[in-house]
Amino acid sequence: MTLRVGAIVQALGGELFGDPDRQITRLAPLEGAQPGELSFLVNPRLTQLLAATRAGCLIVGPELAEAARARGDCIVAADPHLYFARLTQLWRRLHGGAARPGIHPSAVVEEGAFVDPSASVGALSFVGRGARIGAGSVLKQRVTVGEDCVIGARCLIQSGAVIGGDGFGFAPHEGAWVRIEQLGAVRIGDDVEVGANTCIDRGALDDTVIEDGVKLDNLIQIGHNCHIGKHTAMAGCVGVAGSARIGAHCTVGGAGMILGHLTIADHVHISSASIVTRSILKPGHYTGFFPLDDNEHWEKNAAALKQLSALRERIKRLERQQTPADDA
Repeated sequence: MTLRVGAIVQALGGELFGDPDRQITRLAPLEGAQPGELSFLVNPRLTQLLAATRAGCLIVGPELAEAARARGDCIVAADPHLYFARLTQLWRRLHGGAARPGIHPSAVVEEGAFVDPSASVGALSFVGRGARIGAGSVLKQRVTVGEDCVIGARCLIQSGAVIGGDGFGFAPHEGAWVRIEQLGAVRIGDDVEVGANTCIDRGALDDTVIEDGVKLDNLIQIGHNCHIGKHTAMAGCVGVAGSARIGAHCTVGGAGMILGHLTIADHVHISSASIVTRSILKPGHYTGFFPLDDNEHWEKNAAALKQLSALRERIKRLERQQTPADDA
């Protein structure tokens, strides 16, 4: 199937320079795009790629409009990345592949659970008793939603995700561990996306809460009783320990780790592979990891770090010994 460029602009806006009747057969990456395909370019520093691409039409921002027009057909949009995202949604709707409402015959929905008629529950999924799935939400294949958990409207839960597994709670007793039953649930707001094989644990007493618009990548672990604010996004393999509170509009890079019972303010951005060991109460960009090096240099630097405390005390002693004459 194809889509006219003119139809794209009519549906999504933007300013077209070129042939509105050009037929687009595929959305493609810039480097490998062919004459019947459409791509986009966001970064002005990559302007040299315009001359090399064979794409039939490009989506660009105003700063690249002149160069793109000199090359050929283009759509100029204020935010080409956002425009492309909306175009992928349009393409999905028009070319099929979108989930259909309903419950797959192989899925299990326990008595007392509620699935909105406009929601979709994929093959081999499980929805426990008392759980609620909101309007327009999609559970892909093999998703597990535990009892009493709530998923809001227009959420997308990817394959293998587990919503409402038991949190990790045990009390030590005479050298062994006694299980603490996890009596809370998970409450997920509207427009949330949860990646494949991501786990969100139910609370011990209160619920684990994921607010509206949160985006979680694959293979993320959210511990029990965590609270994640609106429109926060986390990349793959992030781990958040129990009872952490993360604010709104935060980001956590891949493999970042946040220890339990910490508080992260709104608009905090944590670099990939960083380990957060203390609360962050001020917005900003934070990084906490030891840079990669060849092993010999890494060992030397690590050995030096172990001496920092002693060096600090030595400097303090030297400062106390300093005489007024030395200051003159």
